[in-house]
Amino acid sequence: MPAGVEAPKGFYLEFESPPGFDLKFESLEFGPSGIELMFVRRVGRKQLATVYVPEGKITFFIKRIEEYLTKNTKPSQAAPQGNPKNRPLVESIAEIRLAVAESFWTDDVGDLPERNAVVWWEVWLRGEGESILQRFRAYAKAMKLDVSERHLTFPDRTVVLARSSLERFAGSLEFLDTLAELRAPTDIGSFFTRLPPKEQAGWAKNLVQRTTWPSKDAVAVCILDTGVNRGHPLLENVVAEDDVHACHPRWGTSDHDGHGTAMAGIATYGDLRRLLASNGPVQLEHRIESAKILPPPPGSNRKELYGAVTAEGIARAEIAAPNRLRVISMAITSTEDVDEGQPSAWSAEVDKLCVGTDGERRLFFVSAGNLEANAGLNYRDRNEKESIHDPAQAWNALTVGAYTKLTQLDEASHDGWTPVASEGDLSPSSTTSCVWKGQWPVKPDIVMEGGNMVLSPRRREADFTDSLSVLSTFHEPHVRSFCATGDTSAATAAAARLAAIVRAQYPERWPETIRALIVDSAEWTPSMAAEIDAASDVRAIEHLVRCFGFGVPNRNRALWSAGNALTLIAEDEMQPFAGDKSNEMHLHRLPWPRAQLQQLGDTPVELRVTLSYYIEPNPARRGWKKRHRYASHGLRFAMQKPTETVPKFRKRVNRDARDPDVEEDIATGEAEEWVLKPSLRGKGSLHHDRWQGLAADLALCEHIAVYPVIGWWRERKALGKSESRARYALVVSIRTPAATVDLYQAIQTRIAAMVRT
Repeated sequence: MPAGVEAPKGFYLEFESPPGFDLKFESLEFGPSGIELMFVRRVGRKQLATVYVPEGKITFFIKRIEEYLTKNTKPSQAAPQGNPKNRPLVESIAEIRLAVAESFWTDDVGDLPERNAVVWWEVWLRGEGESILQRFRAYAKAMKLDVSERHLTFPDRTVVLARSSLERFAGSLEFLDTLAELRAPTDIGSFFTRLPPKEQAGWAKNLVQRTTWPSKDAVAVCILDTGVNRGHPLLENVVAEDDVHACHPRWGTSDHDGHGTAMAGIATYGDLRRLLASNGPVQLEHRIESAKILPPPPGSNRKELYGAVTAEGIARAEIAAPNRLRVISMAITSTEDVDEGQPSAWSAEVDKLCVGTDGERRLFFVSAGNLEANAGLNYRDRNEKESIHDPAQAWNALTVGAYTKLTQLDEASHDGWTPVASEGDLSPSSTTSCVWKGQWPVKPDIVMEGGNMVLSPRRREADFTDSLSVLSTFHEPHVRSFCATGDTSAATAAAARLAAIVRAQYPERWPETIRALIVDSAEWTPSMAAEIDAASDVRAIEHLVRCFGFGVPNRNRALWSAGNALTLIAEDEMQPFAGDKSNEMHLHRLPWPRAQLQQLGDTPVELRVTLSYYIEPNPARRGWKKRHRYASHGLRFAMQKPTETVPKFRKRVNRDARDPDVEEDIATGEAEEWVLKPSLRGKGSLHHDRWQGLAADLALCEHIAVYPVIGWWRERKALGKSESRARYALVVSIRTPAATVDLYQAIQTRIAAMVRT
């Protein structure tokens, strides 16, 4: 401890609610004892509160828990025996633990830096005035931290910038004693674009020196765009000379526009602002390929050739590196709306490329498309009326829309202007499928950061600014190193980067499986989720998913299971049809640890099911009002109900699956606990839903059925496909309150027993 600095006289506790319930947080603070509620945050369906407890005052909480166990309130008509004292407080708490450095993070949990990453933090100190500031600076000096000279003061809070890692923060109880919150700095993007070119180059060089580059045979993101200029210092080690291609030799492989190079920067690093502001090591596990599919001016591709050009761009990359795993990213769309969600020749070609009629299955990301004029005005009415652009209606591709967390305007040129979108809401330029006919897929599938816009004081103009944009690589590094970009293009590149990271971790998994893992990990932001209530009618939920898809993917959840949040994966294939009849149905037994779940009793839990498969398209316009005229086949899932025996469950699914007109209502009777409901989740070739109920009920739901529904393979037997086989990935995840039971170990033990028998 630094000399002359007073020792800490308290500690922090973190209180956690059960999923789906809120804490009685107003009861967590008691001024006379100095017990102070620091902040409340939400992580998924749980609410967490961090509370400062002065030394010797922990008895405040112990007393209330003892009173809950031993005393009742006065009897009343509603409760003749009375209720346990302090019941609202105690029963809203699932867990209490000593707070660590991560507990002070109040931004999006998915953006929390790695524990050993040295980055700039916005440090909110507990209190105001010179004493708390001097105390913090003394600790920071002793820990050899860089601290900003300036600070801000608010009621009960002082804000400074400091550069450190979470690990160093957590290693000092004295330092933690000064904290109220940790946040990410908000003005970094425009800082970098305002730098002179020479200084930008210096920052880029620093990042290059800290980066470990991927191997030559690493997973690649294949950018279908305007080309990539690999001479950029941040790209030359991830884009090999042999990995830049063009669909026509006279086009050249260089980036004539800048769009492709910006996409390559995001697909490699994500938003550059975070990495540039840190000084920790960077490990890259994936590479970049470029296939130029747009010619330089004055050339253009005729609309009917878009699908062929897309296929040729991919083919050139695959011929150059035939054994490489890759993720395809295309942020090029038509400027025209999709006709009510109907397939086009271009979108059908994308579906064909994914399913691999040439023998190669592909993982494909395509941007939803942007408002072409006056974006940011009449927000969100225009976004909901302008349809997703061609070919983003493709069933097999993951369509990426844009949302934003960027709301802190930093440009003096726009004084008085205000952000168009609030934090966590739809990016102002992102299109949606709200106007599509109900039978077509839910698009976008996911959303990623696409930046924000600002609105003039009179609300007649909207503009882009660097501070509300994504930072990436500029295509002419001799001019400058960085550029501001955004929209659904940036979101698509970021999604492809995430997929490459997941695919590098699980190289043996199918593309369909990677697609399912990303969707399974997605969460709606509080701003999105506020638009509906989980018990709301299906129309409100459909509106939500047609704006935001299944939410924002979470990298850690896509990559890892934990003791209380784990993921099960099944990869299988079936023959859906035999002649003109449905054929196979698969019954998957879920290795739930029944005893552990029953031990949780009426604790709320969440189960997620994602079924991912590729359809073979038939884009001839023969009655597209029926989905099975376009899709080769369909698959659906249903879950055993708590009171249903396995024979009755099998009989229910078999009976309904025989009806050729039934496509998604087999799960009738299950709908109450499901968020999306069977009628909404049964669209397209990617089906996702979330079951929310009690642990004791889930313990009895041990089986999930995967079964076929009608498609042109069965309907058009003359084409000779009725005996074809179809593969699928089934991803099931379960989330329980933290630190209640270790489901991971329990399920691992049960799986081992099932294998032995």
